[in-house]
Amino acid sequence: MKTRPSSSTLMSQDEILAFFKTLKSLNPHPEGELNYLNPFTLLVAVVLSAQSTDKGVNKATSSLFQVADTPGKMLALGEEKVRDHIKSIGFYNVKARNVIALSAKLVADYQGQVPHRLEDLVTLPGVGRKTANVVLNVAFGQPTMAVDTHVFRVSNRTGLAPGKTPEQVEQKLLKRVPQAFLGHAHHWLILHGRYICKAMRPQCKVCPVFDYCHYSEKE
Repeated sequence: MKTRPSSSTLMSQDEILAFFKTLKSLNPHPEGELNYLNPFTLLVAVVLSAQSTDKGVNKATSSLFQVADTPGKMLALGEEKVRDHIKSIGFYNVKARNVIALSAKLVADYQGQVPHRLEDLVTLPGVGRKTANVVLNVAFGQPTMAVDTHVFRVSNRTGLAPGKTPEQVEQKLLKRVPQAFLGHAHHWLILHGRYICKAMRPQCKVCPVFDYCHYSEKE
């Protein structure tokens, strides 16, 4: 994770409330951009998305999930054929190995079901805290906060929840984001970081939450 972008001061709780009210008004029901069929395919898609674009992952999984949408089917398919399906995305060798390994662990330890606890999810090969939080939030509706590069950047840059590590940012977001917005907050932040609050050229002139942002270099 890169060094956090500078921000001058913390957003106040009133500003945070206005920030999320604005994002909700523009996109009441935000969704992630990865395609999936069930909790298992969501888990696989998020694992595959590391250092790859959602568009690229969706292209690779469109055929993969047609033939393997459960851990058992993925194991039956085998690592070589999984690799053939996903070879268009980065690090496909390691990712194919992880998909087979996590499928084997799900079958052996969880009766082929994706667990509902972060502590269990992070024991699966290729699954880190961010991936686990995405699955818990999207598949199971838990108010978790998945901190990817976009969420990390926006949280630090705006003064919403600055921290030196993704886990620090995650814990601050869980404390500072109003309960009513926690269910969708990480999606709003990801989309805002992906399309407006970009790493290199933040689109401050068209930013809908410009008035609440404490970014010291905003224009």
